[in-house]
Amino acid sequence: MQSQDVAQRHAAASAGESGPVDVEQAEAALVEHYPRLVRIAYLVLPPGLGRSRRVLTAHALVQRALPRGRKQQSATIPAQAPGRPGDPGYAFLRERVLRTALEAAAPRKGLPRLSQLPPLLPQVWGLRLFPRSGGADELALDQRLSALSGPARAAYVLRGLEQFSDADVRGLLSAAGTEDPGGALAAANGVPLQPALLTSPEFDACSLQARPTDLMRRRQHTKAALAAAAALAVCGALVAVPGDRWGPDGAAAPAYAENVSAQAALDPARLTHVSPTAWQTSARGDFSVWPARGPLTGDQDLLRRALAVWARPGGTVRVSATPGTQTGGPAGPPQLLYAGQVDNARVVILYDGLRIVRYAEPVSGTQGAALDFARVDGATGAEAGALVLGRSDGNVQYLTAPWVKKAASRNLMKPAAAATPLALTGGVTAPLTSPAVQTGGCTSWTVLQLTGASGTELATDLGELVPARLTAGRPGAPEEASGTAGLQTWAPFACSLAAERSAGVRSVNAWQFAEQPLPDGTGAADWVCTRAETWRGDGTAALAQFRTPSGRVGAVVAKGTDVRDCGPLDPHVLAGVLWKSAAGHWFLLAAGGKDTASISAGGGITAAGQGPLLMTRARQGAQATLKGTLADGRVISGLH
Repeated sequence: MQSQDVAQRHAAASAGESGPVDVEQAEAALVEHYPRLVRIAYLVLPPGLGRSRRVLTAHALVQRALPRGRKQQSATIPAQAPGRPGDPGYAFLRERVLRTALEAAAPRKGLPRLSQLPPLLPQVWGLRLFPRSGGADELALDQRLSALSGPARAAYVLRGLEQFSDADVRGLLSAAGTEDPGGALAAANGVPLQPALLTSPEFDACSLQARPTDLMRRRQHTKAALAAAAALAVCGALVAVPGDRWGPDGAAAPAYAENVSAQAALDPARLTHVSPTAWQTSARGDFSVWPARGPLTGDQDLLRRALAVWARPGGTVRVSATPGTQTGGPAGPPQLLYAGQVDNARVVILYDGLRIVRYAEPVSGTQGAALDFARVDGATGAEAGALVLGRSDGNVQYLTAPWVKKAASRNLMKPAAAATPLALTGGVTAPLTSPAVQTGGCTSWTVLQLTGASGTELATDLGELVPARLTAGRPGAPEEASGTAGLQTWAPFACSLAAERSAGVRSVNAWQFAEQPLPDGTGAADWVCTRAETWRGDGTAALAQFRTPSGRVGAVVAKGTDVRDCGPLDPHVLAGVLWKSAAGHWFLLAAGGKDTASISAGGGITAAGQGPLLMTRARQGAQATLKGTLADGRVISGLH
């Protein structure tokens, strides 16, 4: 019965029919497609708002798109192109987001509408948030879109990002309240369609950079606020805890239950302490055999505060978690991995068998506690080799596994350069540059190199508690990236790791699946697929990258999310790129793995060839669909 419902829903989607939507279905679609909806809102909103306000407004519009009542709504679903979400919940939310974004872009008549006002939520105080800057092509596209009207921008986004036909675009614009959808579509057609640029980080309002606001103006306002609050501060000092001492539970919220098991989990005396030599005789090579390290492992007051804040973080605690990680309290007494001072903070790291939890509080004062969660279920060996203790001034410090003998830093973009040894004191490394916080152009990518009894491994900081393991080689049987071949494979593609920041990445593998002679005789180009696996299982990302002999770094030519391509379950990949020779001629170049028997191109370019490589003359801007046949007869499509 369930399969019949799914079949009927797909049939309705392909026919462009209306489907009923209830609040649960809409909520599921919102969670699943939230980044895509925010990107649509950001692109449609007027650029005159400024990048920071566009980001917050885009998030506000998407969050307000969820229906308030339980009554079912209807949504028109245009005929679906491959790879585009087509469930009624997503279609319903997309229509609401388009409607409110177009309202925000419309000229004000009388009192402004809610969508035209600065969003009440979300709000970020003291910071300006904006997407990462792209290249010249993204900037040029943004400028051309800013010259269009709101409906025309919406038409361009629907055609380029959602891959709708002109008839579908006109229908959706009409449903969103546009008076002249035909005129909007005609204006949008005046801008060359560039779908790949619309998916770039330049327009990703969910992957953001932060900068301070106007500090001088903030100081002026802060002085006025402090003067008004002086009397309240004096009265509050009469009942506050004297000095900067923390209370017994620190920044935790008030206790709300007296449960025996819960209280036992919060008792620092019951924390699990592993013997310093347990890892030498254990059959396990994970976090469960890490001993407790750091000079503050005996500070019962600090440990009590860490456990209390974990169980019930107060309103002043900054809580973060990698995607797919639960933030609830411990089910029983956790294991203590570290307690000590890192820079200007006291840090406690705990492990409950599934998660790593990092608690940090400032050495002076009682404000600013932080609680970070990371999923580590199934971590073993190299994946359990290090944890982030802290970051400051663009650097990162790690706590390493007890089996690590030596640590070093290495610039992944310079494979021939020697690694720089790092001091290792009590399992804590000296600070090294963190690529997770670097801004501007990517000229280097510093990784952590660890050497233990089982060999040498590389890991990179991607902005989370657990660094991501780096490997190289054919999916299903990769090797550590620390070898000569692995370093040479990764060097031109290291900067692509920036796309995986804060995504809950467990490991990233680089696989050079083809080498293709260029038609102008200038050498051979490398085809490399980098695939990021996550701790939660979904959200995997595969990037097909292309580099010519004259290129210092590779270029991403295709991307797939939640696909089997280039992974251990399906170690095959097919990708193509339009390439311009030095003589000004355009070619379609395509490549697959060694077991690709033939490749054919259709759509705007028609060509076919035997073997894992394809090369044919093409026109600038031409679009093609790729199909490959493996040696066993199975058909694969191009990565997208």
